[in-house]
Amino acid sequence: MDPVVVLGLCLSCLLLLSHWKQSSEKRRLPPGPTPFPILGNIVQLGFKDISKSLTILSEVYGPVFTVYLGTRPTVVICGYDAVKEALVDLGEEFSGRIVFPLTAKVKKGFGIIFSNGKRWKETRRFSLMTLRNFGMGKKSIEERIQEEVSCLVGELRKTSGSPCDPTFILGAAPCNVICSVIFQNRFDYRDPNFLAFIDKFNESAKILNSPWVQVCNTFPILLDWFPGSHRKMISNSTYVENYVLEKIKEHQETLDITNPRDFIDCFLIKMEQEKHNQQSEFTTENLMATVIDVFAAGTETVSTTLRYGLLLLMKHPEVTAKVQEEIERVIGRHRSPCMQDRSRMPYTDAVIHEIQRYVNLVPNNVPRATTCNITFRSYLIPKGTAVLTSLTSVLHDDKEFPNPDRFDPGHFLDASGNFKKSDYFMPFSAGKRVCVGEALARMELFLFLTAILQNFTPKPLVDPKDIDTTPLVSRFGRVPRLYQHIFVPV
Repeated sequence: MDPVVVLGLCLSCLLLLSHWKQSSEKRRLPPGPTPFPILGNIVQLGFKDISKSLTILSEVYGPVFTVYLGTRPTVVICGYDAVKEALVDLGEEFSGRIVFPLTAKVKKGFGIIFSNGKRWKETRRFSLMTLRNFGMGKKSIEERIQEEVSCLVGELRKTSGSPCDPTFILGAAPCNVICSVIFQNRFDYRDPNFLAFIDKFNESAKILNSPWVQVCNTFPILLDWFPGSHRKMISNSTYVENYVLEKIKEHQETLDITNPRDFIDCFLIKMEQEKHNQQSEFTTENLMATVIDVFAAGTETVSTTLRYGLLLLMKHPEVTAKVQEEIERVIGRHRSPCMQDRSRMPYTDAVIHEIQRYVNLVPNNVPRATTCNITFRSYLIPKGTAVLTSLTSVLHDDKEFPNPDRFDPGHFLDASGNFKKSDYFMPFSAGKRVCVGEALARMELFLFLTAILQNFTPKPLVDPKDIDTTPLVSRFGRVPRLYQHIFVPV
């Protein structure tokens, strides 16, 4: 038989199988746009801003609907009520994690972010307990951040009022905080190993947010048979793993089980305690992956939020002036900010919350999966189904936040100027998979941003009205545009 005919028959069978599979699944899942065979709804969604596409679809299909990413059905949940019901009220049922093909190659099911079941629960429980023991939300971690704040301010002074790109310095500072918790020590900003480590992380974050990686995750055959940036991401991951493994070996050689120095020591002690447990999740592979997860979650998110925050403050100099007036009144010029100051600084607190709300860093949350068959709002969602919870639909809800596309600290202030909490504030997600480092990130954002504005006024190189605050990238995460500005000493 002619090879072209055989190929045509094979493709036809594949299309029919795909169509049959999608039709079968659609009978059980929430409604949604009609998918194309093999491609699914990619044509309707695009890769530029999936969050915006999902918002438009929710206006047609309601708060719960189904889209197909390739042949995989994905249930999308929008709006505060539905998102809260899924993540909080039914937290256990929606606590699974969908692992995409590229992350499966890199993470192999280890760590906190992309693990599931017993491994995830035990690793998360241990990590939370250990971070708290080392002062998450307590004075000791605050002192670590304040030490880094002092180093950061010193580095910014060295710019001497010259234009600079803040990307590196605002990445190195939170990275060093994590280093002090995991490795015990911080690093000099010019340390070549530290610089290479940060560079690999930043490059991988950009690749993860690229259209090509989204295509590869939708059509995993591309990972093995095609060249592309995904291979660079795998290479970067190998470099980072080797770096962390060397640190683990150094810790093993100097470990004192009666006096743990940092996160790695605590994990190694736990490994020793469970060395006779054949089912133990406390292994070198899991330690390595967990350390990298803590780095990724604690560095890139805080760094990007700070960078985006400075851009917004330059766009709105009147907001910067009000924050600096509050800093002068409450803290003054001659001592470093501390967490006790936050309760007396409602406007600054509101500004930081509004930065996080407006930035909407991870618009569709990290994808979840159902852990069992579940009936949700009258729809049957099978076990293992991918779930996207739209944080955009919560953080930009126009009833809770009037004019949600406008940067306005008033969203978090009452009529008397007091700070106003909102249940809709979910930048760290919610429920059982809420960000492990939320408390640390909140402290870092307050202490870093307050210290910067205590000592400097960020000055743009263009007229504030010409500053573009729309994200450069808005796929898995929202990334601000690159910019230069001047740190003018106060």
